[in-house]
Parts: sequence; C-alpha cells; structure tokens
Amino acid sequence: MCDIYKVYFLWYNVLFEGSMVIMEIKELTIQTFLEFTKNSPLKNYMQSEEYARFMGENKYNYDYVGLVNQDNVIVAASLILWKKIGLNAKYGYAPKGFLINYYDDALVRTFTQKLKAFYAKKNMVFIKINPEIVVSEVNNKTFESRANPNYNLKHNLQSLGFIKLKDNLYFESINPRFNAYVELKNARYENYSKANRNKVNNSKRKGLYLVKGAEDDLEEFCKLFDKNSLSYFKTMFNLFGSKIDLLLVRVSYENFIKNTQNLYEQELDKNGLYNEILHRSHSENDLHTKMASDAKLSTLKNEIVKATDGLRDHEDEVVAGAIVIRYENRAHIIASAFDRNNSYLNANYFLYDAIINNYKDDYEYLDLNGISGDFKKSSPFKGLNKFKLGFNPKVYEYIGEFDLVFNRAAYEGYLASGKLAMEFNKNKK
Repeated sequence: MCDIYKVYFLWYNVLFEGSMVIMEIKELTIQTFLEFTKNSPLKNYMQSEEYARFMGENKYNYDYVGLVNQDNVIVAASLILWKKIGLNAKYGYAPKGFLINYYDDALVRTFTQKLKAFYAKKNMVFIKINPEIVVSEVNNKTFESRANPNYNLKHNLQSLGFIKLKDNLYFESINPRFNAYVELKNARYENYSKANRNKVNNSKRKGLYLVKGAEDDLEEFCKLFDKNSLSYFKTMFNLFGSKIDLLLVRVSYENFIKNTQNLYEQELDKNGLYNEILHRSHSENDLHTKMASDAKLSTLKNEIVKATDGLRDHEDEVVAGAIVIRYENRAHIIASAFDRNNSYLNANYFLYDAIINNYKDDYEYLDLNGISGDFKKSSPFKGLNKFKLGFNPKVYEYIGEFDLVFNRAAYEGYLASGKLAMEFNKNKK
C-alpha cells in the first residue's frame, strides 16, 4: 500500500488519455477483483473477499463489479452489497466507496451511468458510498482543521448526481466521519498526553497482562462489549481467519496485591518521615506533602481491598479487550471494551498502549476507530475523544456519505417514511 499521506492527500494521477473508449460493467470473479485491488491506493479491508462473505452472513447479497474497456482492462471496480428495502425495491452499498480515480470526472460519470444501467434489472433504488477520502487533517491539540484539495471532490461528486448526506459530528453514519490513526513507527510513550502517560504507568503495576484470545474467548469479550454481539463477532472471527486478532487484558489479582502492598509499605515509610518533618517545621508546603501522602496511602489501601475481593472471586479475569483486523500496512481496532465496574484498573489505557506496542514492528498505522467531530468541552463524547487523542494520533476528516440515486421518487418516499433511517441504524454495530 502507498504511503498514507500520498493516498489521502496527493491521490493518484491515473490519466485516461485520448478519446473515450467503449466501456461496460461486468461482474468480476473474486480472483479478478482481488488482482485489481492490489494496485488501487483505495484498497481496504471493507473491499475484500472476507468482508463480502461476512456481510453475506448478515443478510446482504453481493457482487464484484468492474468497468472494463474494449481491451478488457479494468479501470474501476467495487464490491457492491445489496438487499431488499420494501417489497420489491433494493438498495446497494459500496463500503468505503468505489475503487476509482475520483479526480477523473469522465471516468466517474461513465462508471456511475453504466452502474445504473447494470442494476436497473435488479430494481435498485440507490447505491450508498462513503469513500475513504480524507478532506482535512485536524490538529489533535488545537482542533484546527486544515483542508486539502480532496475537499473539492465533494462538489465534483454532487455535480455528477450524487446526493451529499449531512455531515455528522457524532456517529450517525455507517462509518465515523472523523478518525484517529497512530503512526506506529513514530509511536512513543513519551508522546502520549500527560494524563494518558499517568494512566498507562498506573495500570502496569496492577497485575495486567495482554493475551491473544481464540474464538472460545469471544464470549468473555462480549460480556464487556455487548452480550448480544457474540454471534456477530464469531462470524467475523471465522471469516477473517488469520487476518483478525482478539486481544484480551487479564488481571492477576495476586500480582496486583503483591505490587500494591510493596508500594503501600514504601509510602508508609515516606509518610512517617513527612509526619516528623511537619512536626518540626509546621510549614504549609510540608503539610501539603503529608496530605498528598495520606491520600495516596488511602488509595493504595482501597485498591488492596478491591484486589483481595477480586482474588476471592477469580484467580484472574478479563477486564478489557479489542478485536483487530489487519489489512496491508494497517491494523484496525474494530471494537474494544473494558470493565467499567473496575475502571480503577485503567485497563483501557493498558490495552491501547499494549496494542500499539504489539503491532508497531509489523504495521505502519493503527486505526483507533472513530472519534467525534465535536471537540467542545460540552461534547457528549468528550471522554472518548480525550482518551484516544491522548495517544497522539493523526486526526483525519473523511469526505462523508453520498447516495447515488437511480429512482428519485422511490428514494424520496423511503426517506420521508423513515425507512432509510431505520435500515441503516439497524445495520450498525
């Protein structure tokens, strides 16, 4: 895969010179489709055989289609998922968009026109796309947005008949509009925010350790994530095979107690010394030092009690986990969760730090998954953003969702009735 900066910002300059040749849409074999994706800078795990089969298990039909010229050369292609909406009509979805040079207006126009003719026989009302095109980079500290030339593609697509859907700040669309990527080769603990450094450091004395889970361990993960998602993730786990990882954080309460008792005894010695100094000095600074030590002792004591309770109930247990799909030079966190009843363990901070270290030698980028585009202090997702941004990622804004409408009357009818909103909310995980 090309460098992520070039893919997102420089794009690729594939020019189709000369007069327009005869082109047509053809269904592709999976082998032919995969051969084409190898050379596309827009290739991604959602335009893959594994994802197609996974969505097939989730009540979608799917086609691999390509725009083929008179020399039988494929110049654009896409996985198209499709299913019924209403009695006879259908809609399609090209996950993360078509694999096409979006800067070539003539090519995009031809592809969409031929696509419309091809799917007329299937009574397709529209096809939704959400291309993996970055239109701006957001400073992860000041939250200032810097647009790039890809922003103009919004207008280009609209001029070709695509309907631009609302730019959401939260997570209303199928895929998040704002995403965070850690550049793994440059990832350093020292570059985390102070809060994240403290939480990661704090978590490492609490008996936490990372293990790679098997399919049988999905049930433990789903207890943290969503008990109803077990079947969903089992299907994903089976179909992505060697390209998917289940990473679990377990806690050894025995080690947690041992480490914390050592810290408690060390702090107790310091506290006695601070007490002697305070008796002699009566200094306000010394009083604050003594009070801080008292508070630390109280925290450590409470943690020993909690860990002892945990040891009584479990030898060890899963307290956080993540499902990661690896594709080309990127690792994508598809889902993650932690035990909110034991939030004092900071297991989510331990998990993300461990994931970064687990993949940094073999992959270039770690996709932390979506964040909110609302960076105000009043945002309902302020905590999520602060957590992910604390790992010092690059923050990108994608171009958003578009609907390519073939039957305007039917489309507006489904839109007005709320069926489209119900359908896509139903299909989100």
